Amino acid sequence: MPIRSNVSALNGMFCQLCPRCRAGKIFRSSIYRSFPKMHERCPVCDLKFHREPGYFLGAMYISYGLAVAAILIIAFALWLVTPWRIDRVVIWAIILFLPLVLPITLFSRVLWIYLDQAVDPEK
Repeated sequence: MPIRSNVSALNGMFCQLCPRCRAGKIFRSSIYRSFPKMHERCPVCDLKFHREPGYFLGAMYISYGLAVAAILIIAFALWLVTPWRIDRVVIWAIILFLPLVLPITLFSRVLWIYLDQAVDPEK
C-alpha cells in the first residue's frame, strides 16, 4: 500500500481524491468536460470504490440532505432580497438550485466513500 500523501481529509474530499492514499482521483474526468465516470479502483493504491451493488444508496441520503440545505439557503437569500410571496420564493429557489444537482450528487458519492472508508476500511 502506498504511503498516504500529505493532503488533509477535507482537502481530499473537495479534490475528489482516494480516501486511503489521497493521491488517486475518484473520477476519470471533470464535470466540465463530459459526464464524469468513476474509476473502478484507485489508480494509485488499488482501493475498490464501488464495493457491491447498491453501494451508493447511502450517498443518496447525503445528496438529499445537501440538496435540501442548498435550497433552504437559496430560498432564505431570495426571501431577504425580494418582496416576493413564499410560493414564488420556493419555486425560484428550486429553479436556481438545478445547476447544483450534478456537483452535489458527485460530492455526496465522495463523502460516502470517505465515510465508509473511515467506518469500515478495506484492506
